[in-house]
Amino acid sequence: MDITSRTVFVAGATSGIGLELARRFRAAGSTVIVGGRRTGLLAGLAGEGFATVEIDVADAGSVTRARDEVLRAHPSVDTVVTMAGTGAPEDLHDPAHFDTARTTIEVNVLGTIRVVDAFTPHLLARGGGAIVTVSSGIGFLPFPLMPSYGASKAAVHAYTEALRAQLAGTGVEVAELVPPAVATTLGGGNPHALALDAYGAEVMDLLAQNPTPREILVQRVLVHRWAERDGTYDELVAQRSQALATLPGRAS
Repeated sequence: MDITSRTVFVAGATSGIGLELARRFRAAGSTVIVGGRRTGLLAGLAGEGFATVEIDVADAGSVTRARDEVLRAHPSVDTVVTMAGTGAPEDLHDPAHFDTARTTIEVNVLGTIRVVDAFTPHLLARGGGAIVTVSSGIGFLPFPLMPSYGASKAAVHAYTEALRAQLAGTGVEVAELVPPAVATTLGGGNPHALALDAYGAEVMDLLAQNPTPREILVQRVLVHRWAERDGTYDELVAQRSQALATLPGRAS
């Protein structure tokens, strides 16, 4: 992927990995439109010179309105990154966790599909472009403390594989970003989380390869991605299950 001359819309780029990649795309020479729910943060990014649009990926009407606004102002959009995501610990002993599960699936899975659906006709009509979805290492190596988050990211992976197959031959390439724990609001509590700037630099190097890798796998996530192949899956899931002790009433 030529990262120096794209017109990139990043849905979910007001903070974290999304903002890091938006800044790096712009620094490389691309035009970037930042989408997000938090209007205060969008205003600040507009002050930095970014084009911005309000979007809530859990709201179909919001996605449609954002798509129309983006394409009116930037009809040359050729790259769409479905960055919006959420997740939280869940205690499966307590049925009250369902609200977290529902929100997680709504944003991470259905939100991804909404954004992809909104922009795919445009990319097909222009005869080329790129869609970048965002799964997670947790989608390949579960983190039992966050069951719905892992399930949502496994779903994004499977959906991305199907999307790539269905768009084959159209000129629209599909890449899947597979982050490990990264030092953001979502992953910052992990002492082993990868520094955000280091993650961003490695991702951009991978995206710039020709051909663009189907999966954007930084070195830190390989242990997750290939755990089953390498025979380390059961051991690593057991290690990661130790975090369940942080749930109320679970400490031994």
